[in-house]
Formats: sequence, structure tokens, C-alpha cells
Amino acid sequence: MRVAAFAAVVAVISATPAYADMSVSSFMGKADALKAKGVLAMMSSDVSLLQTEMKAAFAAYRSDVDAAVAAKRPPPSCPPPKGSAKISSDEVVADFRTIPAAQQVKISVKTAVYAMMKKRYPCR
Repeated sequence: MRVAAFAAVVAVISATPAYADMSVSSFMGKADALKAKGVLAMMSSDVSLLQTEMKAAFAAYRSDVDAAVAAKRPPPSCPPPKGSAKISSDEVVADFRTIPAAQQVKISVKTAVYAMMKKRYPCR
């Protein structure tokens, strides 16, 4: 019985995506709460949650850019070569803060990252 229950849990976990399209509002709430904690924030599991969310959003973005270029379609934007664009977490948070609060609830981090990159690196 335990083996079957364990197998069911493993199946659910492995079927869950690495990130679950967190809203910008939720992301910003967690980021602000961490900032308020100061150095104690480093012990919070939310740090890795936000890092994972950002890594997944940027990885999806880069994958979509690379796929569009390979298929000779217009990419979502035209960033510099992989690894040469450096964007700090402060820059991401500052950009997210420009999104009106009413829209932050409706927009995923992934969508916000795509919009930020389109503004930052438009295709000419």
C-alpha cells in the first residue's frame, strides 16, 4: 500500500511543471516580503521559488527566440547572443513595478518577462 501511495505522489510531482505561471502580483508580493525581512530573507524558501520562476521564464523566452530564429520566423524580440545580456533582479523588479497593480494580477511572470525583453531589445 505504501509503495502505491509513494508512486502516486511521485507521478503527481513529476507531472507538475517546474513553475506554475506565477502572477506578477504574487511575485512582487513575495519579493517585497523578502526585502522587508532583510538578511533573514536568505533562509526563506521563497528565495528559491522566485529564482526558479525567473529562470524558467527567461529559459522559455530564450527557447522561443532560438526556435523562431531557427524556423526563420520573426522572434519575440532581438536580444544579444545568449549569455551576453545581463539583467539584474533589481532591473526586473523595477520593470515589473511599472505594470499597473490591476494588471499585475492578470499577467504572468513569463508574459511580463517577454514584454520587458521586447521593450529592452526590439527588433530593428
